[in-house]
This record gives sequence, structure tokens and C-alpha cells, in this order.
Amino acid sequence: MKNIIDYGIIGLLLFLSFITFAFAIERLLFYRSIKVTEYRNRTAMELDIMKRLPTIASIGTNAPYIGLLGTVLAIILTFYIIGENQNNVDPGEIMKHLALALKATAAGLVVAIPATVIYNGLLSKVDTLLAQWDIANDERK
Repeated sequence: MKNIIDYGIIGLLLFLSFITFAFAIERLLFYRSIKVTEYRNRTAMELDIMKRLPTIASIGTNAPYIGLLGTVLAIILTFYIIGENQNNVDPGEIMKHLALALKATAAGLVVAIPATVIYNGLLSKVDTLLAQWDIANDERK
């Protein structure tokens, strides 16, 4: 059960981290190639440049909760183990299990912090591109 919790939560967080970086690279490449003057409609451009950003934001927001879920499940498992071995409880073993339980929360934060930074950076680039479109559109008039 412990391995399922560990590998399941950590594996999910690694997958989310991979998705975050893949989407970020794709968006950066798209932003480098975009030509704001090709868009006649601001909303159409905004839809194109905002693709995948909500996913990155959701990962940044929810990764700590996924990590916390792993920690809570591991602590519940630790208490279950203590309950089964009441006569033979080793405090060092309990501390080791509790310390390992916290790694899921740490992993969630390790995924969430870069995802949030990436999201904010990409959102800043979106604002810049929209401002460039506004300027180009004003010059066309």
C-alpha cells in the first residue's frame, strides 16, 4: 500500500511537471513565431495565445493539494501500522515513516512553484503580444 501511495502520487506529480514544461516550451515557440499583424480580430488572437495556459495554471494551483493528499494517506498508513504493532512500536521507525510521508507535499510544491512562475511569465508575454496588436491596429487606422 505504501508503494502505491508513494509511486502513485509522485508519478502523477512527475507527469504534471512534464506536461507543464512541454506546454511551456510549445507556447514559447508559438509566441516567437506569431505575427500580430496577421490577426484582424483581437479576440481571435487572444484565443490563440491563451491556449494551454489554463492547464498550466491548474497544475500550479492543484499540485500542492495532490502532494498533501499523498502526505495524508501516508500518515494514515503510518498510524495503521502503529495500531497493528502496538506491542512492538519503534519510535525511530515511526519518525522515518512520517518524514517520508512529507516528501509528497514537498514534491507537490516542487511542481507547483515552477508551474506558477511559468504561468505568470507566459501571461506577461500574452499581455505584451496583445499590446503589440493594439499598437499595430492603431497604426492601420
